[in-house]
Amino acid sequence: MPTTTAAAPAPAAPIISALTSAGVAAFWDSDEGFVVAHPDAFAADEAYWHLHVTVDPVSLEATAWAPDGVPDYDKIATVYNTAPTGPAGIEAARCAQAVAQWLTEPRPTAGGMLLAALARYGITTVDEHPGSSDGVTTYDGCRGTSYGIPFAQDTSPMRIRDGFHLCVRERNDLTAHVPAAHGGWDIFVHDDDGERIGDPLNVTGGAGLVDCAEDSAAAAAAIANYLTAPVSRRCDCYSQERYGRRHDRECNRYRRP
Repeated sequence: MPTTTAAAPAPAAPIISALTSAGVAAFWDSDEGFVVAHPDAFAADEAYWHLHVTVDPVSLEATAWAPDGVPDYDKIATVYNTAPTGPAGIEAARCAQAVAQWLTEPRPTAGGMLLAALARYGITTVDEHPGSSDGVTTYDGCRGTSYGIPFAQDTSPMRIRDGFHLCVRERNDLTAHVPAAHGGWDIFVHDDDGERIGDPLNVTGGAGLVDCAEDSAAAAAAIANYLTAPVSRRCDCYSQERYGRRHDRECNRYRRP
C-alpha cells in the first residue's frame, strides 16, 4: 500500500482537522482514497509499518489494521461505524475521539467503564461472554459480547449463567468498543435455562451514540437497585422456588420496580 500524502480533498478536511485536534497524526492517502490515522510517534511514511486506522471521509467508518509484512495488512477491528447524521464538524469530532481512544495505550473500553461503575456498588462477580470472530454472537439471547451478573455475588464465576442472572449487552455489539463508540446498555433478566424473561430492566441509546460514562453509571445504579431490592419487591414466590421448577412468567419479579 503506497503512501501518497497529497492535499486532502474537501470531504476529508473535517476528519483530518478533528483527528489533529484530538492529538492524532493523520494524512490523506490519495492513492487509496482514505485518511490514515496513526500514533504521532511515527512519521507519515512509517505509518503503514505500524498499527494504524483508516477512515472513510464520507461514511466516517474507521478500521484498524496491523501490518502483516507490508504491503499486507490484517484488519483487526472496526473502530467506528456510526453513520453521520449531523453537521460534518460534530460528526468528525465523534469519529476522531473514537480513533484517539483506540490508539491510546492502555486502550479504554465501554465494558471497562461499566465494570468500574459496578465495582463502586460492590458488584464484582461478572462473567464476560466472548464474541465470535465476526463480532456477532448469539448467546442467551444476547447479541455480541455480554456480561452475566448473578443475583447472588457469592456465585462461582463459572456458574453464573447456570442460574437466574442479569445479562448486560452493548447495543453496538461489543463491550470492547472504545467509550466514544458506545451505543447504550441493555439489561435483561434470564432464567436458569438461559431464556430471557419479561421486559428489559434498562434500555438506552437507539440509532446513535450515548455518553458512556453517564450511561454506565446509570446502568450500574439500576443493576444495584435491582439486586438489592427486598424479595417482596421482586417476587412473593421467589424464595419458594426449587431447582428445575419453572418460574411464574407473570410474576412481578420481572416487572419494573
